[in-house]
Amino acid sequence: MNHLYLHCRSGFEKECAAEINDVAAARGIYGYSKTNPASALVEFVTHEPDGAERLIKQLEFKRLMFVRQWFVGAEILQNLPVDDRLTPLLASAQELPVACEVWPETTDTNDGKSLSALARKFSKPFIQALKRHQRLAPSAKWRLHLLFLSGNSAVVGVAPVNNSAVCAMGIPRLRQPSAAPSRATLKLEEAWHHFVPADEWDERLAGGMRGVDLGAAPGGWTWQLVNRGMFVDAVDNGPMAESLMETGQVTHHQMDGFVYEPKKPVDWLVCDIADKPARTASLMGRWAERRLFREAVFNLKLPMKQRYAEVTKLADRLAETLADAGINADIAFKQLYHDREEVTGHIRLLGR
Repeated sequence: MNHLYLHCRSGFEKECAAEINDVAAARGIYGYSKTNPASALVEFVTHEPDGAERLIKQLEFKRLMFVRQWFVGAEILQNLPVDDRLTPLLASAQELPVACEVWPETTDTNDGKSLSALARKFSKPFIQALKRHQRLAPSAKWRLHLLFLSGNSAVVGVAPVNNSAVCAMGIPRLRQPSAAPSRATLKLEEAWHHFVPADEWDERLAGGMRGVDLGAAPGGWTWQLVNRGMFVDAVDNGPMAESLMETGQVTHHQMDGFVYEPKKPVDWLVCDIADKPARTASLMGRWAERRLFREAVFNLKLPMKQRYAEVTKLADRLAETLADAGINADIAFKQLYHDREEVTGHIRLLGR
């Protein structure tokens, strides 16, 4: 298998392609990327026949910044007969490892969404055919992806269950809480789902913890902290939602988030300040150097050009800053589904 298919945010195809080219080359695997603007999909073709399969096994999916979901397979099947799409797609699937389940997918674009009904409808006879040919087994370590690109164009591929997004197309099914003051609240919830394993939530997101929210108003991210039972210092010159203040868990500091410092270290620092990414990254570095938090989630608002290069530069600079200070930390970045022109960063300070 030498084709690697990568879902990404529409408009970030170049960033996704630049990233996969870089990380593949670092593994000694070379190829080329095929992209179309606003397609929300990147196709990376390796020169080696098994290059894509090696990549999807060697790379850690969660460390990829601009990739939402991925799978490996053969070339896209074009000109599928409308009266019999099943035969060629089944033949392609039979060349792949046995899978545990099938996920019907489209790209995350308006054109893609118009194909979602077709993908779901077709997946039912497709799954039945796979079962008849013994291509599905509950214990299999691969998941089969069925991606429709048009009514007569599709591709099938596989991804390791334990090294891919846990939801189709990398899009989490999160509901907007009616009590939250803004839709930005979903950014922090999604970040926790991505960076904190589900079985560690009770320990790492425990009630009674203390948190700081920089750039808090009106309180979308503060609401998430309060909802977990934390006590929060909300820092922003703007007003906070009255409902949050009435909880008794929030102290509002009307001041600039770049100058605020807590009197003692907190468990969580969250920051969604709209400013230059370098300035925000530097702020996170200063807090981390002084061990003013255990974990932090923050957003970097990206420039219009050289977005992948900018994130990579700031990530390297942040890692160097903490290493020079003797701080052991886990640092990761991801462009989440609820992000727009930004990426979300996570820092977890580890033992000395």
